[in-house]
Amino acid sequence: MKNVLLESLLTFYMEDPADPFNIYALALEYSKTDSIEAGKYFEKLLAEHAGYLPTYYHAGELFIQLGDLAKAEGIYKKGIGIALNQGNNKTHQELVRAYRNLLDELED
Repeated sequence: MKNVLLESLLTFYMEDPADPFNIYALALEYSKTDSIEAGKYFEKLLAEHAGYLPTYYHAGELFIQLGDLAKAEGIYKKGIGIALNQGNNKTHQELVRAYRNLLDELED
C-alpha cells in the first residue's frame, strides 16, 4: 500500500531539510512502520536541532521500544532540562512523567 503522507513528508523534507518540523514529521510517520528509519530522523533532530522540544518525548518512547533504555533515559533527562530552560511547564511535566515511568520499568 502506498503511503501518500510519507511521500508528501519526504517531499517537504527535500525542499527544506533544515526545517526541524519536516524532520520531526518524518520521524513520527516512520515510527508507525519503520522504527530504525524513525530513529535516524530522531537522531538527526537531537544532533542538529537540540532545542526542538517536541522531539524528546517521542524519541524517548521510540528508543524504549527499540530496547535502548539508557538512550531513552538520556533523551528524557536532556528534554527535561530544555523544557525548564524554555519555561515550557506542560512539556516538562510530560517528560518527567515519562522519565519516572522509565525508572519504574528499570527497577522491575
